[in-house]
Amino acid sequence: MTAYADLTRDELLSLKAALEAEYAALAAKGLKLNMARGKPGADQLELSMPMLDILDAKADLFASDGTDTRNYGAVNGIPEARELMGAIAGAPADQTLVLGSSSLNLMFDAVSHAWTFGVCGGTPWGKLPEVKFLCPVPGYDRHFGITQRFGIQMINVPLYDDGPDMDLVEQLVASDAAIKGIWCVPKYANPTGAVYSDQVVRRFAALKPAASDFRIFWDNAYAVHHLYDEGAQILNILDECAAAGNPDLAYVFCSTSKVTFPGSGLAAFASSPANVADFAEMVKWQAVCFDKINQLRHVRFLRDMDGVAEHMRKHAALIRPKFEAVEQTLERELGGLGIGTWTKPRGGYFISFEALPGCAKRIVGLAKDAGVTMTGAGATYPYKKDPNDSNIRIAPTFPSADELAQAAAIFVVCVKLASVCKLLGE
Repeated sequence: MTAYADLTRDELLSLKAALEAEYAALAAKGLKLNMARGKPGADQLELSMPMLDILDAKADLFASDGTDTRNYGAVNGIPEARELMGAIAGAPADQTLVLGSSSLNLMFDAVSHAWTFGVCGGTPWGKLPEVKFLCPVPGYDRHFGITQRFGIQMINVPLYDDGPDMDLVEQLVASDAAIKGIWCVPKYANPTGAVYSDQVVRRFAALKPAASDFRIFWDNAYAVHHLYDEGAQILNILDECAAAGNPDLAYVFCSTSKVTFPGSGLAAFASSPANVADFAEMVKWQAVCFDKINQLRHVRFLRDMDGVAEHMRKHAALIRPKFEAVEQTLERELGGLGIGTWTKPRGGYFISFEALPGCAKRIVGLAKDAGVTMTGAGATYPYKKDPNDSNIRIAPTFPSADELAQAAAIFVVCVKLASVCKLLGE
């Protein structure tokens, strides 16, 4: 295939006319397809339906320590839930808190706690003249939304295939005490699918922050979300921090939102004993307890890490073909044209697409007008400002196979049309 940049102006004009006709035909179908967020498909949700029947009126509803899960108590989570979620987070049960159903909620709480009360007795961030956060980009829009909500200044850090630009991270963290944290999705990063290398994890653990209350917000959202059997493995950040003499440096968050039911799963916070004690002090005033029946239900359904792995293989069997279908469409329709690149993740929930500079908003807008809703262009950057207007997050999991095929067909036409217009200077 001839790269678009090698076409003459007349050839580009002819191609544009053909693409406009193809786009008009697709738009005329009146489709309403949604690839905006990384939601599990209905078939994935069915995998966890047996969990709803695992407890009945005759079931033993007592936790392993004798706690009656129907009543108050165990604000930090029942022992078996702390053990299971600790295994997912990579922490001992006594360094793991199981709190509600949303890890994003816990991340917001962690920032809010630091903002209002400080970290482990330090000065509340809200009383400081300025607070800054490092944001690997492209990244997760909801992370950026939390820090923006608090008025925290966000600083872009390039994200590579093996993790953030650690030369820049080390330099910034060591030189500026106003930098209080960094957002991280270390395995199958949202949206690129990047996996942090051993070297990157060790460099994180060995950071020498100017701020004693600097924390790594380690959102291990896709810890068990492999698309293939040979799933990626990363070093345990808490172990590495302890070995480097920085035991309090990292907060780890995880949940079962895309393991069982989004919004109705389990969420966990794990860290050093000192950080866990600090967080637990906040929690004891925030809630009398969380849903222990749901914790018990999850433990009896998933059992242990072997049970989690078995369950996640079922998820992978459903969504792997969707990722491969999108990747095949992109390669078949755009390969060699020089108008876009894309990731081929081995896990997680997204494909990251890089269009020609200045084309992302136009592509997303064209797709929307043709009936395909995607994550807004710019959303993968703080303040929704992609400096190159080039990154687009593709979320293949929610649509059916037929819907996904139609959406992918529309997307590639939009990419072609926007790219031709770009090259024509329009």
